[in-house]
Amino acid sequence: MKPITAEEITTQLSEAVHEHRLKPGAKLREDEVSEVFGVSRTIVRQALRNMAFDGLLTIEKNRGASVSKPTLKEAHEVFQARALLEPSTARAAAERTTPADIARLQRHIEEEHRALDQGQLGLALKLSGNFHLEIARIADQHTIEHFLKQLIYRSSLVIALYWKRRDALCENNTHNTLVEALSKNDGNAAEDLMTGHLLNIYSQLDLREREEESISLRDALRQ
Repeated sequence: MKPITAEEITTQLSEAVHEHRLKPGAKLREDEVSEVFGVSRTIVRQALRNMAFDGLLTIEKNRGASVSKPTLKEAHEVFQARALLEPSTARAAAERTTPADIARLQRHIEEEHRALDQGQLGLALKLSGNFHLEIARIADQHTIEHFLKQLIYRSSLVIALYWKRRDALCENNTHNTLVEALSKNDGNAAEDLMTGHLLNIYSQLDLREREEESISLRDALRQ
């Protein structure tokens, strides 16, 4: 059997973080990761460095690696930055959207709804983030897409810590209305909808410090 690579470990651990199976503050000990994946610590270190580069992990000397835990200040800053970037990106996307883009976005929404129907809220939130990245791709703004990727990764951690009403995700239909605006190449509507959408997400955050329950690495990686 082909040995697992550092990149594959990065992918599996990152998905566990995005889907909130590994929570902010969770420790990732090299020996445990090595045992779970059956690889050397050298490969594990590379995987953890990859995640740290994406902002998902914090690696501290003599303390090891843990899932990044955004502060309240960082939580505010992440959504302020998204509010500055994403509405104009949605407007730019509306000017370039093709029928193929619409079909792809609709598939994203279908996957989100399927995850929600199956009670996989963490997966639905990850897919929601991918939807926003897809809009940046359509806008053909590569530099902004890179920044947004980092911000959306941080948003996933913020939501894991501070989401107030997890059932509220089911109540928001903005992605569908955004796709409708994009399909009409309506930049004004797309920009306004994205502004309101981000404000709605932000309003669902309970920005107070709290303790999160711990979970083992094996349990977090169990699908």
